[in-house]
Amino acid sequence: MGGLELRELECFLVLAEELHFGRAGERLYVSQSRVSQLLRALEGRVGGRLVERTSRRVRLTPLGEGFLARLGPAYEALAAAVEETRAAASGVAGTLRVGFVGTAGAGLSRALRAFHAAHPACVAEVAEIPFADPFGAVREGAVDVAVVPLPVAEPDLVVGPVFSRHRQTVALPVRHPLAGRAVVPAAELAGLPLVRPAGPAPAYWRAAQAPSDVPGPEVTTLQEGVALVAAGRGALVLCGPTAGQLRRDDVVFVPVEGLPDSVLGLVRHRDGDNGRVRAFARAVRECA
Repeated sequence: MGGLELRELECFLVLAEELHFGRAGERLYVSQSRVSQLLRALEGRVGGRLVERTSRRVRLTPLGEGFLARLGPAYEALAAAVEETRAAASGVAGTLRVGFVGTAGAGLSRALRAFHAAHPACVAEVAEIPFADPFGAVREGAVDVAVVPLPVAEPDLVVGPVFSRHRQTVALPVRHPLAGRAVVPAAELAGLPLVRPAGPAPAYWRAAQAPSDVPGPEVTTLQEGVALVAAGRGALVLCGPTAGQLRRDDVVFVPVEGLPDSVLGLVRHRDGDNGRVRAFARAVRECA
């Protein structure tokens, strides 16, 4: 353990998850060369190769797989011990404001219950964030954290932990030709007018929520989107649990095959770190 750096361990864990030096560097806010440097230092300490890197792929060696299996739980326990001690020292009290896009699903409810059980002196409030402005409430300080669909590529925001992953569905009018399908291939969505969020949501985020080349109507809330679907103005892509909470007689929700899962992440402002936020992030991780 002599001279072991926690940054090296963190680098290895992120690289093991991403299997890409560039993306690992982005998450750690360091250069790709710095990721390589940290990995080499760690491999020197353990005395063997942990990662195999070629021009086409990055993968863990058998030694790396074994190290990851042992390191992951130990690192989580260490991080939890630090966070719990920090929370005990500073006290987790007051009010935590949690924003969400669309619907407050079961995952958010579980995290809120766990947070309150662990920190009864802190009151958690929830507020819906407009579909058209997923990051504004965090930036303006209206909420401390927000649960939003990924991707999030905003330099002033911090993402994590991942909240949930769910299969995508498409909302269609009941008389739509695809409404009777068991599944809809992703390729067929490209030809449909998809309801999409309006601005000020950034263009990359809006495109991710409506993966189609056909312009569709823009909305500020998911409820508006479902109403337009029922009126025959377009289709709407959303995750399975959200679809379950938005069901109505004139709209059909069909699973989509071939799209990446919908992933929700916890987002905070880079300058908004405090004991309440860290405690809630821990509750999210524990309930994931």
